Amino acid sequence: MSKEITDEQINERLEKLGFGDKQASNEEVARQNVLDYYHVVLHDDFKDSDFHMYEETTADGYEVWVVTHDMDRVNVSENVYYYDSDLAKELAENIKWSNGGEGYPHTILVSDLYCGFVEEAMESLFVELSEKFYDEVVAQLEDEGYEYK
Repeated sequence: MSKEITDEQINERLEKLGFGDKQASNEEVARQNVLDYYHVVLHDDFKDSDFHMYEETTADGYEVWVVTHDMDRVNVSENVYYYDSDLAKELAENIKWSNGGEGYPHTILVSDLYCGFVEEAMESLFVELSEKFYDEVVAQLEDEGYEYK
């Protein structure tokens, strides 16, 4: 007789990995678990960073976002955003493909750490990692002789 995989078992293991229901309901914990997984640090002070996302004001008073790896070489047509609708994707992609490692985090300057696009990026990355770990947990349970009914 085989053992049945339950949602509770899956969630228990996901929580041990930092991507279960408990973490999903706490925005700060979910954010930190995503950043820890990718070895990324977000900060809002203008010090050396691997990636930069900051607001600037144009000569005629408009607010724009600059998104760049090199603050000394900003290309207006590639690095300046008038609307913030694409910034969550830019941030999430940079986090996913960063080169952060244990003890050597990838650092990202974001001039407003709690603006909407940061929260959106963290949420999408948390969901993506939760789904990844869900599949891994189910595979582990199946290897242990459990099966879905």
